[in-house]
Amino acid sequence: MNYTLRHTTRYDYSAPVTLCHSEARVLPRETPHQQCGVSELHISPAPQVQMERRDVFGNRVLYFAMEDVHQRLDVTVITSLSTQPLAALPSTSPAWEDVVKHLSQDARFDVQLYRLDSPFIRRNPTLAAFARECFTPGRPLVEAALALNNLIHSTFEYDPSFTTLATPLSEVLTNRRGVCQDFAHLAIGALRSIGLTARYVSGYLETQPPAGQPRLIGADASHAWLATWIPEWGWLALDPTNGTVPGEQHPVLAWGRDYADVAPLKGVMNGGGEHRLEVNVDVLPAAG
Repeated sequence: MNYTLRHTTRYDYSAPVTLCHSEARVLPRETPHQQCGVSELHISPAPQVQMERRDVFGNRVLYFAMEDVHQRLDVTVITSLSTQPLAALPSTSPAWEDVVKHLSQDARFDVQLYRLDSPFIRRNPTLAAFARECFTPGRPLVEAALALNNLIHSTFEYDPSFTTLATPLSEVLTNRRGVCQDFAHLAIGALRSIGLTARYVSGYLETQPPAGQPRLIGADASHAWLATWIPEWGWLALDPTNGTVPGEQHPVLAWGRDYADVAPLKGVMNGGGEHRLEVNVDVLPAAG
C-alpha cells in the first residue's frame, strides 16, 4: 500500500506564550515492512531551533524551540510511505508458559524493557487473572494472544466519552469501555502481568467514508495497538479495538512501553493559560 499521511496538531492558548520547548513524535519510523519518503514539515510560528534525534526505542524525535510571542501553535507533517504485507502467522507456537521461562533468561534489552512496569501500566494480579481467561495451561502463545485480542474486541465498548489519559486500567477493566489507547494498555498490562513482553504501537488507520459521500478532511484517526514477542518469529501485532492483526493498512508512527513514550507532542512553555487542542489526520491512499 502507498499512502500520503497528513497529521496536524494545533494548540490555541488563552494567553500569550513567550517561550516554548517541544518534542514531537510525528515523523513515521522505518520498519522492515514500511519505507518512508521525506517528510514535509510546517511549524508556525517558525522555531528558532529545530533538530531531529532518535530516542531509546528508535523513534524519530523532532525537537524545536521558539521565542516569538504566540497564542497558537501549528505543527503539520506530510509524509509519503509504502507498506508491505507482513509475514504469515506461524502455524505453531510454543506453550505460553514455556515462553515466559524463555523470556526470564533472555537478556536482550529490547525484550526485557517491555516486560517491566511503565508510566501508564502496572502489572498486578487482576490483570493477570484477566489474561488467564485466554492463557489457559499449555495453550500455544499465538493462539492465546489472538484470543485475548478478540476478547477485548468482543466484550469491551468503544466509548470516547468514558476515559481520559488519567483513567486507570482498573476502571477500564471494570466498566469494559474505553478507546484504542485504553485497549492497547489493557492488553499490554495483561500480557506483562503473566510474564510476557508487549510494547505499545502508535500509528494510523484509514477510515472509508459512507458510499457516495466525499472524504472529509481530518476524518481519519491516529490509532494505537500493541505487539508481543514470539520467539523464533518476531513481534506479533494485535489490534484489540478492531479484533484484527495489523498489517499493511496500519501505518506505524512509533512504539514504546506505553503512550507516555510516544505522545505526538509534549514540552514546556512560559505563559499560555488555558488551551484548546485540535488534531486532524488524513491517511490518503496514493497511486503506484
